[in-house]
Amino acid sequence: MAPTTDRQPAAPAVASADPAPAEATPAWWEVATAQARPTAPEPLNLRRLMLRLGAGVLAVVALVGLLGSLAARQLAEREAVNDAANTAGILAETVITPALTPGLLTGDAAAIAALDSVVRAHVLSAEVVRVKVWSPTGVVLYADEPQLIGAQFALSSDQQGALTEPATRAEISALEESENTFEKADQLVEVYRPVWLADGSPLLFEMYASYVPVGERTSQLWRGFAGVTVSSLILFVVLVSPLLRRLLRSLRAEQDARDAVLRRALDVSDNERQRIAATLHDGPVQELAATSFTLAGAAAEAANRGDQRRARDLEEASASVRSSIRALRSLLVDIYPPSLSTSGIVAALGDLVQGVRAPGMRVVLDTDPEETLALSDEQMRAVFRIAQECLRNAAEHAGPATVTVTLRRGGPGVSLDVVDDGVGFDAEPVLSAPAADHFGLRLLRDTARAAGATLLLWSAPGEGTAWHLELTPTLDTEEP
Repeated sequence: MAPTTDRQPAAPAVASADPAPAEATPAWWEVATAQARPTAPEPLNLRRLMLRLGAGVLAVVALVGLLGSLAARQLAEREAVNDAANTAGILAETVITPALTPGLLTGDAAAIAALDSVVRAHVLSAEVVRVKVWSPTGVVLYADEPQLIGAQFALSSDQQGALTEPATRAEISALEESENTFEKADQLVEVYRPVWLADGSPLLFEMYASYVPVGERTSQLWRGFAGVTVSSLILFVVLVSPLLRRLLRSLRAEQDARDAVLRRALDVSDNERQRIAATLHDGPVQELAATSFTLAGAAAEAANRGDQRRARDLEEASASVRSSIRALRSLLVDIYPPSLSTSGIVAALGDLVQGVRAPGMRVVLDTDPEETLALSDEQMRAVFRIAQECLRNAAEHAGPATVTVTLRRGGPGVSLDVVDDGVGFDAEPVLSAPAADHFGLRLLRDTARAAGATLLLWSAPGEGTAWHLELTPTLDTEEP
């Protein structure tokens, strides 16, 4: 959290806040929001991919099995309905119609007994489990279940249609009608068609066939379908596996090569930065230092001769050269901060604050131990760049002030706070202005976003300025 004084705010508890009214305490402003950082692609793993392929095949088999069983049942039911309709047509023409007599219409016991003997001898079987003969008014003239004979039920629209437009109707019945009281199965294949007495009077012949053959036929169809499906999938996996293995090995080799190129590019970049820094240090910096000594000696010699004007000019030139040397050395730290890669972020920040030179400015550094921060190299560079830019802004704009740089580990996160008690400024116009107008602000924003961090700003005229950077360590560490 940011250090606080009577004039400076504590670090925010939320990522951003709306601007406060003019008479209220200025709010924290969000400069950059943490973004989802792109992760490196997962290394190709042949075994894992083959397991995923196998799991996919099993999922396909399960899905195809479910759909296939539904399709097989529908096909088996259609076949059972057609077979039952054909059977009912044959029985009606060859067995039932010849056994019908006018006595059925009056409930004659002899006529009922004669038809019953024919039905039991030639119709009822393991496949045909119930037979009924109806009058057009819905009276059961005959049934192999004696308790149904003489009962009257309302004919369904399909039954009435079969009488008015002579046709054979067949369907799977759930046996939910009142006439099905004596049927003991869950489902039966129901078939009805018209039959006629010798005098042309129409009657309705109804037959119930067993549903058991539907299940048997479903199993037969499913076994055949499943055999073809599973064998096809297995053949597909066998054919694809060698090709997939070869492709994965090729992709893995390309990925390894790409990673090697990236690592080499980073190494080359670091080496180049180091080479440039070394060249500047060993060349221009040393030459300017020698020039500074020469000018200082010449100024002293001119002063000894009494040539005060020349001595003053030489002293000013020497001071200008020394200023250039300090600028170059700061640039060396910018290009390649040696302590960042060798000693860590704490030492690098120490070097940074020692190099800040501004009239009336005092810089205080307060950090947790290096081992508790657990920052990656990329995050250390982000912290260093942001602290560097914030200190540069303070040196240029804060005026005489005390600047406190704080780097702390708090829970799962690490926070950087750069707080000064200088002149401050109105943050709203600065943040709402085009990015091109404030290169330093754009640098801070881009650096924070690249590191997946959140950067906040607080400032007000006469109240100082506070920068707050919040990021999450990527290295494994225990809480201090």
